[in-house]
Amino acid sequence: MKILVTGAAGFIGFHTTRRLCEAGHEVVGVDNLNDYYSVELKLARLERLQSLPGFSFLKLDIANREAMATLFREHRFERVIHLAAQAGVRYSLDNPHAYADSNLTGFVNILEGCRHGDVKHLVYASSSSVYGMNSKVPFSTEDAVDSPVSLYAATKRANELMAHTYAHLYGIPVTGLRFFTVYGPWGRPDMAPFKFTKAILEGQPIDIYNGGDMSRDFTYVDDVVEGIVRIQDCPAPYADESDEVRNGPPARLFNIGLGSPVRLLDFVGCIEAATGVQAIKQMKPMQPGDVPQTWADASALAHRTGFRPATPLAEGVAHFVDWYRSFYGV
Repeated sequence: MKILVTGAAGFIGFHTTRRLCEAGHEVVGVDNLNDYYSVELKLARLERLQSLPGFSFLKLDIANREAMATLFREHRFERVIHLAAQAGVRYSLDNPHAYADSNLTGFVNILEGCRHGDVKHLVYASSSSVYGMNSKVPFSTEDAVDSPVSLYAATKRANELMAHTYAHLYGIPVTGLRFFTVYGPWGRPDMAPFKFTKAILEGQPIDIYNGGDMSRDFTYVDDVVEGIVRIQDCPAPYADESDEVRNGPPARLFNIGLGSPVRLLDFVGCIEAATGVQAIKQMKPMQPGDVPQTWADASALAHRTGFRPATPLAEGVAHFVDWYRSFYGV
């Protein structure tokens, strides 16, 4: 099967691309290799992908309308897994136009490519950030998500609405995946697992926001990839005992999360255990755009695919720390 993966040199994109190639698919990966975080890390991921059979790469910005149209004309993709985006909650406060270009304009280009390219299924990355300050837990895809607290979250919610519209107008099967704090080997340097591990191993202090009164539903990257790979084989609409006749567009949303939130200080404790080093903690106030908790209800994913994320945090953190030590020679 010929599959387009956007953001192929990114964290989740790298792992997803590798998994698809190892399964025998032909994968075209695109990425603009921007400098939001270490380009060297992205290139190192890409170097490992280049050796895989069935993989080809194009350096391409999804916000480039003409280039994207050409890409879809020249390749008859059966499926698209769209993982490229300008990530980060706090960075959206400093550089909002990057989010408009990548997450909005870029996503329109993906939708138009799928529309004119007769793509059979579009799977795209959303985020747990869309739940904002929701107090009802665990978070369900049935919950209202009308009050985002960051521009990043707003663009991800916009993606869901845009995808729904294209499914309605053109019958394109679309599936949005709300990822919950993904971590693991090859992870992003701007995220807490990486930043904390780096600082702890270097004997530097780490910032603990909101006095540590925060919790996250940390989800190991292999579990996320398993969810992506399984759901891409399950385009909507589908019938089951609760949905025998589906009326409406072929659009679905799923949470991908462990379903077991962990307090921030307990998470730090896992890194301390894995590194054998005590963290130096600096207590900080809550940051703009942050939320106090995330907690996934992943029952719909389990019902649809038979899979539920299950990697324990301590195990996943140990894998990440092992990779970090090896990659950076610590």
